[in-house]
Amino acid sequence: MHGAGWWNYIWYDEKQDRPQVSWALIRRVLGYARPFRSKIILTLVLIAVSSLLGIATPLLFRGIINDALPGPTSPNGNGRLLDLLALGIIAVPILNGVIAIVQRYLTASTGEGVIHTLRVALYAHLQHMSLRFFTHTKTGELMSRLNDDVVGAQSAVTGTLVTIITNIFSVVVALVAMLSLNWPLTLIGLAVVPLFVLPARRVGLVLRTIARQQMEVNATMNAIMHETLNVSGALLVKLFGRTDTEIARFSERASKVRDIGIRRAVVGGQFFVFLGLIGAVGTTLVYWYGGHLALDKIFKPGDIVAFAALLGQIYGPLQALTNAPIDFATSMVSFERVFEIIDLHQEIAEKPNAYKLTNVRGEVVFDHVSFSYAEMEQKGGLRQVDRWGEIESVEAALSGDDSGKLKSSGEASVTSQARAMALTDISFTLKPGQLAALVGPSGAGKTTISYLLPRLYDPTAGRVLIDGHDLRDVTLNSLADAMGVVTQETYLFHDTIRTNLLYARPEATAAEVEAAARAANIHDFIMDLPNRYDTIVGERGYRLSGGEKQRIAIARVILKDPRVLVLDEATSHLDSQSEALIQSALERVMKDRTSIVIAHRLSTILAADVILVLDRGQIVEQGSHSELIAQGGLYASLYETQFKRENVIVAPGVS
Repeated sequence: MHGAGWWNYIWYDEKQDRPQVSWALIRRVLGYARPFRSKIILTLVLIAVSSLLGIATPLLFRGIINDALPGPTSPNGNGRLLDLLALGIIAVPILNGVIAIVQRYLTASTGEGVIHTLRVALYAHLQHMSLRFFTHTKTGELMSRLNDDVVGAQSAVTGTLVTIITNIFSVVVALVAMLSLNWPLTLIGLAVVPLFVLPARRVGLVLRTIARQQMEVNATMNAIMHETLNVSGALLVKLFGRTDTEIARFSERASKVRDIGIRRAVVGGQFFVFLGLIGAVGTTLVYWYGGHLALDKIFKPGDIVAFAALLGQIYGPLQALTNAPIDFATSMVSFERVFEIIDLHQEIAEKPNAYKLTNVRGEVVFDHVSFSYAEMEQKGGLRQVDRWGEIESVEAALSGDDSGKLKSSGEASVTSQARAMALTDISFTLKPGQLAALVGPSGAGKTTISYLLPRLYDPTAGRVLIDGHDLRDVTLNSLADAMGVVTQETYLFHDTIRTNLLYARPEATAAEVEAAARAANIHDFIMDLPNRYDTIVGERGYRLSGGEKQRIAIARVILKDPRVLVLDEATSHLDSQSEALIQSALERVMKDRTSIVIAHRLSTILAADVILVLDRGQIVEQGSHSELIAQGGLYASLYETQFKRENVIVAPGVS
């Protein structure tokens, strides 16, 4: 759509998917606005008053020309009336300004109040969603709902709805005033309205299409920035020497953003020039016909001036109202997208009158537990709802392939652990203070067991119990207090070491924080840092090594002091010194606690009260090290291939 090409799109095809608005959605939105109804009513009153003031200035000019200045009815004029009318012309914008300020306060406080309630409800609901929801939902989609759509909903309350109502009031008031002056002249002035409405509606759709294309190219440009300007992406670019490649790629996409921005500006500019010409035609017709009426002594000159001014107050709002249905529906879609999340079923919900765990002993029982991720997925999740005239996301950030489908390499990916059920009929009991080591091939179900214990998921069948209570019957907060989890991938907030440690127990004293750090063998390292415990760890703790992050995570769990510990003992990628420090810290944190450890070290396995050997989601062997070696099964095979190489002092009689 180049040059004057917008005219070629005047008869642009409107048969596209439109945002649909139901009365149920509108009623629900109004429900959020109900606490602010007094402010809303006052806002409507002020809009009406402002619309009436809008016609006051043309009528004041009419009074000056017809009655205050010298003319047939008043050869000498009326100086006092002129003074009053002049003061009125000054007073109108002052009053309008005051009303605008008050109205802006009312709409802003109403809109911000509604959106605050909506935003908190949305965030709270997301915090209560299960882990499955987050593993099956793109983070960018969630950020879009929390940011773009909440802001879109806010714009609907404070902008779109207020603008539509204001334009309707303005058109009605101006039209009534024009009809009271001269209805034939009103019809002549309105004769050009179709020339406003039809092109405005059609070109509005064209501009929306260009806007969508603009969002698409912006999304591709932003995708490159997101992928290459974070710590990991920047490191990869430098390591592979792709700096010039990425600059060229970014320049290409930025050029597309530039070009479509120019196209949008040109099309919009040409269109508004055309509308200006149509407005000039309408005004000319009014002055021409009104002038003849004045020559025939039917109309006064002041009436013509007032009429032309009122006509300007008709054209602008009518043009804005041509796309009002789409604007309104588009703004409502933002509410729809927010409500979709709020309405999502909470898979991990707390029962009414749930039991609060107190004085936890730490007995853990898995009672014929089975679990399937596939069944969880069938429960549904967050769908991607297209916004009218907008692009959702870019699937391929660098290659530009937005199909969202992975290309086949022609080779089948086969794994011996692939299956429908992640866990099948798992049963075991841990007495308070016992240590269970989970071993088995990758994908055997070890991590799934570690997710069920803190109730990140609920079993598909069977029960998980703590101190004889089904986890589904206890309060989530008391369960979280009883559990301590150290995952293989340590996550730290982009904040100080102190803040990250206090996340486990905000009320902990400085002495308790330091004691936890000492127990985790990280205190001396922290004290050598320039800002000590107030050192910023960077995004995801990137400024620290893997071993340092793990020791901080262990200190965080020690500070929490849970009765049950779930641990992924992944230390194989660390240097021997860090591994020794972490191993020493883990021995302290596991002491006198019921622990389930995904074991990667023979020393942990030998220290375990029971070893649970998993294969394809089932416990195929369990017992002590010597018992399992004697059986000559899967554990014996794993021992020979993975564990035996460790330089571990084994007790006599243990092979």
